[in-house]
Amino acid sequence: MKPTFTEFSQAVIAQHEADIVNFISEKRLPEPLHSATLYAMTNGGKRVRPLLVASSYHTVIQQTANQILPIQNQAEVRLSMLAVELLHGYSLIHDDLPCMDDDDLRRGKPTTHIKFGEATALLAGDVLQNLAFEAFCDPIFSQNCELGNHLSKIFTPRARRMIMGQMLDLNGENQNLSQNELEAIHQDKTGALIEASVLMGGICANANDKQLSALQIFAKNIGLAFQVQDDILDVVGNTEQLGKQVHSDEKLDKSTYVKLLGVDNAKDYAQSLFNTAKNAVIDEFGDTSYLVNLADWLWQRQY
Repeated sequence: MKPTFTEFSQAVIAQHEADIVNFISEKRLPEPLHSATLYAMTNGGKRVRPLLVASSYHTVIQQTANQILPIQNQAEVRLSMLAVELLHGYSLIHDDLPCMDDDDLRRGKPTTHIKFGEATALLAGDVLQNLAFEAFCDPIFSQNCELGNHLSKIFTPRARRMIMGQMLDLNGENQNLSQNELEAIHQDKTGALIEASVLMGGICANANDKQLSALQIFAKNIGLAFQVQDDILDVVGNTEQLGKQVHSDEKLDKSTYVKLLGVDNAKDYAQSLFNTAKNAVIDEFGDTSYLVNLADWLWQRQY
């Protein structure tokens, strides 16, 4: 019997959490860099991007294998999950620094620079970025160079785009941006790594061009919807649920979807993006329950 989405996601996250600790620990980083890096990567994240990798993989592989393969046996998928989450962790450490968004809470705990100091936090972000790319140096990709090269070609430019989006986001402070300008920022800042996650899962499952096109539409819309929802939660959420200070966008005078559209219209826009994402994969794949359930979970999230 096929595992439910809850059972599937719990198994994926449990394996991924162990992989993070093992992967970082085997690098023998000096203290306090080792502790800071583990602290940043094991403080209760939702693991959205790794789940997108695994869900995309299983959505494609089911078309031929008609089964759910244990995540423990999928080394290339697990390494792709590591790459996206390590890069995401790097971006959060740097995003929280005083020179960026200057946040003192992340997931309800002191941010890395508050806990370990700015210099160590900066280096922790640096090493996580490096480790993200190091995941593709695993010997398994020496046995399948074509797969490793394909994954790297998906991941590397989107890592760059994420950083470009961070710069555009900073440039957008104290500005009144149009919706097109706002979406250009978030297609890179938030959307690029979500795209990488979904596409790498498909590539690990040997998705064809038509399948990858459907996954691309799903990822693009989920990426924007995720950001719209973040903007909404920054206004209507609370610090205890979110694990970070609310109204931080207003404090920094950022351009947001709520500022541009209002709360109700932003909610409607996010809902339409989620629907477009789900329809793209429903039209292409036989069983899309994991991707659709993941989209619904993201839509209903409160943090």
